[in-house]
Amino acid sequence: MHGDGYDVVVIGAGLVGGAVAYGLARAGQRVAVLDEEDATYRASRGNFGLVWVQGKGVGRPEYALWSRASSERWFELSEALTENGGLAPNYTRPGGVIAALSEEELSALDSMLAGLKRAVGNAGYEYEILDAARVRELLPACGPEVVGGAYSPYDGHANPLKLMRGLHASLAGLGADYLAGARVDAIRPLDGGGFDLRTERGTITGGKVVIAAGHGSKALGAMVGLDVPVHPEHGQIVVTERTAPWLGHPTLGIRQTDEGSMLFGASHEDRGFDTSVLARTSRDIAHRAVRVFPGLASLRVVRTWGALRVMTPDGFPIYAQSRAHPGAFVFTCHSGVTLAANHALEASRWVIDGEIPEGMACFAPDRFDVPQAA
Repeated sequence: MHGDGYDVVVIGAGLVGGAVAYGLARAGQRVAVLDEEDATYRASRGNFGLVWVQGKGVGRPEYALWSRASSERWFELSEALTENGGLAPNYTRPGGVIAALSEEELSALDSMLAGLKRAVGNAGYEYEILDAARVRELLPACGPEVVGGAYSPYDGHANPLKLMRGLHASLAGLGADYLAGARVDAIRPLDGGGFDLRTERGTITGGKVVIAAGHGSKALGAMVGLDVPVHPEHGQIVVTERTAPWLGHPTLGIRQTDEGSMLFGASHEDRGFDTSVLARTSRDIAHRAVRVFPGLASLRVVRTWGALRVMTPDGFPIYAQSRAHPGAFVFTCHSGVTLAANHALEASRWVIDGEIPEGMACFAPDRFDVPQAA
């Protein structure tokens, strides 16, 4: 514990903040997790649930390796949450498939994955380009429009709601304090180290502070000299009634939950801070899903929702410690489920050590400080 306060105060109780806080508490740190009210834009509760590696890292091979490392660490995270919080996040990694509905899509997949494999080099990047017959071995229910696809052994999925609940239950069991309705209005660095955070619930003191507040991270980062250029990207998900298990491999945009529901997703729209559901977007999502798996047409849709991804200009995470105020960190990304294991088991150690490894410097926000061509 730092003086009369906490070792670390984590701002944000979603999947990123919750995972980092869990790792800190598991390591014996005295942790407070600050949350806002339910009206906050929450990316975590709109998550699709994939723990996905395939195709990630185009233009940034370090991200491909970071995602793959998290898929490996997920086994440890799942076991630990089940033991600490008594709630399994239902992580499985049967390998994932991207289905192609045209030869052009298949060629683009092949080119993308081959480029990633070259970029990763000796670190390795396993995948398989599938012809139509091989796709049907993995996905017997796929329709005649599927001409091929791609398979990666690193891909899996989890229940994001159970992951969130498991993180919070584990935090409580480890003695961390969860403070709801504690929106942070100001962060004041203290002489000699540490920070005072002025919140709606009073002033909270911590030796270190982790900003993992999603769309709120930009304003909070500026308080401690951190540039956090994030913006919202709208996505929608369509959910069907429950059905008997039949989809053994998650696909990019279609998966079956551990409870039997089918989820369709993968829309990307620039609509600002608008979480409303557009009928035409749900229509397009469902139309592609039925082209891949015609049997889905017989299922009833029970709900849809819209949520806002937390995106950076290049789509990759931001991990940084303030140079002006050491001990203030920011962690933000749009892959809160995929990277949960890394954040809990690896990134939390950076906070304790007070240093982000040199190998992660590619995710610092100064990568955006590039003059634009005239």
